[in-house]
Amino acid sequence: MSGTSSRYRKNYPVSWEQLQRDCRALAWKLLDVRSDWSRIVAVARGGLVPAAVIARELNIRLVDTVCISSYTMRDQAASADILKRPDLAHVDETWLVIDDLVDTGKTAKIVRGMFGAAHFATVYAKPAGRALVDSFITEVSQDTWVLFPWDAAAAADFVPPIADIRREMPRD
Repeated sequence: MSGTSSRYRKNYPVSWEQLQRDCRALAWKLLDVRSDWSRIVAVARGGLVPAAVIARELNIRLVDTVCISSYTMRDQAASADILKRPDLAHVDETWLVIDDLVDTGKTAKIVRGMFGAAHFATVYAKPAGRALVDSFITEVSQDTWVLFPWDAAAAADFVPPIADIRREMPRD
């Protein structure tokens, strides 16, 4: 592997069914925080699907996007580009910002800077970025690549048992 992609030693495949269950669990958690969310801002592209599920579950009809480009597949870019942002004139604590995953925290820091008062929630969180989000459902290790269903083929190839994979992994 090239670049920073060598930092991923494990895969965590997420099915459409699991993603929906996890997004619904996040929606329940968010209702415990407050019941009067006024809008959702999805961090595109990864946050689009979770935001749609959560908007349905919380009955939120006002959904916008912030579009940030900070990586290509498994390689993190040196900088992030903000491609689109919503009107930030009235951001408050009733705004809900949704992303699929917080990894290193690079994108999360940008989001926090833009939407300071908003509640930031992700479905999955890694240790390096988890302190930047207010709510999440599942934590995965830093060296794990979360394989979302929109990035995977519909038919799965043979996957060897974890024990076999681990034997082949270089030891630190």
